[in-house]
Amino acid sequence: MSSADPREPHAAGSAPQLELLRRATAHLAPVVPLLTELGERFAAAGHELALVGGPVRDAFLGRTSPDLDFTTSASPDQTLAVLRPWADAHWDVGREFGTIGARRGDTTVEVTTYRADAYDGLTRKPVVAFGDNLSDDLVRRDFTVNAMALRLPDMEFVDPYAGLADLAARRLRTPGAPEVSFGDDPLRMMRACRFVAQLGFDVAPEVRAAMTEMAGSIGIVSAERVRDELSKLLLAPRPRGGLRLLVDTGLADHVLPEVPALRLEIDEHHRHKDVYEHSLTVLDQAIALEGPADGPPESVPGPDLVLRLAALLHDIGKPATRRFESGGGVSFHHHEVVGAKLAAKRLKALRFDKDTVKAVARLTELHLRFHGYGEGQWTDSAVRRYVTDAGPLLPRLHRLTRSDSTTRNARKAQRLSTTYDELERRIERLQEQEELAAVRPELDGNEIGQVLGIRPGPVLGRAYKHLLEVRLDRGVIGREAVEGELRSWWAQQPESGAETGTPRESGGEPGTGGEPDGQTDPAGGVTGR
Repeated sequence: MSSADPREPHAAGSAPQLELLRRATAHLAPVVPLLTELGERFAAAGHELALVGGPVRDAFLGRTSPDLDFTTSASPDQTLAVLRPWADAHWDVGREFGTIGARRGDTTVEVTTYRADAYDGLTRKPVVAFGDNLSDDLVRRDFTVNAMALRLPDMEFVDPYAGLADLAARRLRTPGAPEVSFGDDPLRMMRACRFVAQLGFDVAPEVRAAMTEMAGSIGIVSAERVRDELSKLLLAPRPRGGLRLLVDTGLADHVLPEVPALRLEIDEHHRHKDVYEHSLTVLDQAIALEGPADGPPESVPGPDLVLRLAALLHDIGKPATRRFESGGGVSFHHHEVVGAKLAAKRLKALRFDKDTVKAVARLTELHLRFHGYGEGQWTDSAVRRYVTDAGPLLPRLHRLTRSDSTTRNARKAQRLSTTYDELERRIERLQEQEELAAVRPELDGNEIGQVLGIRPGPVLGRAYKHLLEVRLDRGVIGREAVEGELRSWWAQQPESGAETGTPRESGGEPGTGGEPDGQTDPAGGVTGR
């Protein structure tokens, strides 16, 4: 677009800011015809329309927003009347908050009536009030970089709160006093941490001070909303900066207290840094080991929330298990078991889904297992157990274990890496031979019942678990040997009637064959420290 084009955004500003504006215009070029068309439709109906918020900010940053957000002087009913003949589909699930959505082709838009909300200070839910001008609508937004707009159809750049200057300075500042903004909606403090992680910005000093002073007010925000912001932070390109802000301002004390608790706990392997710094480094290293977003599952395509949560939380059991030894050392015995329980408890409180809770807790529990490998002394049985205990989490466990090495000793780091390389090669060889990803006993539940003459129930479940242990310990030994092993085991069970010579049927509710009810994971073999 040439500078003479009447549709090009125009505003006063410094040379660097005008250059940013020209770059944003070029980035928006593919959607300018759509913006112009919508602006003309609203203008013809007597209403104002402006592109606002994330899409404008992202245009300056060279990022493409998946949706286009607009604000308008039109009421929701008037907005619907303008959009209905233009769109292929429309919806009004956000009507209560003034938002009407529409889709045309591959483009989705949301149009929201100017807002002038008020908050009661007890919840984060606003008392919805519609406004009558763009400037008042922009002042209620979270940060100045999200309070910029383009009036349509003329593409006039509107920036009443100097958002472009803050964008150029890579700074987060609120349109009004931060105390008022965060008092209206404490979730905005979490959003500040998330934007630091996503955009690499810093927060203005007054914003940091307000966050620190008002951190406790995050308690009125629902766990689900906190979870969503925390997830977005962790999935960002650089979560470390956002987590530091979360901890340094005291917000983490209220939403993820296990992380700041690590700051005073000296890691027994790396006494030059505390466990908090170690955990952030493990997170960075785990992110570096993620596969491409379109990679196969075994590459752990990034960003991967389960891996990142496990990397951050894997050592949270250390504060509760720290012991000062008589020789001056420090121990954290069984911190992986304690940490798994703490991780599950915290993630449940934050309303994470069951699969995520279970996966992160399991990775936390298993993250030390490799350290029992030594220089390759594990038997094939122990390797089988390592794979079986990890199950589908094995690719993530590989990456978590490798990331957990943060030593500055180059020789030690190389030795650990080489040893883990050898473990992975052994796993690959055994997987090729035995299909370890789906380890099962050589007899299924129905076959066990036929050999022993018992019905499905708890006793059959014990027999199944015994044969699973045999499978893990000895590998594939053949049906005849397995049946012999099963009969030997059965002869030692009280239910067999071996002492009286009168076999008895097992009790319990009938099962369904195959894997018996009540099957649990086999006990771990080598468990490390």
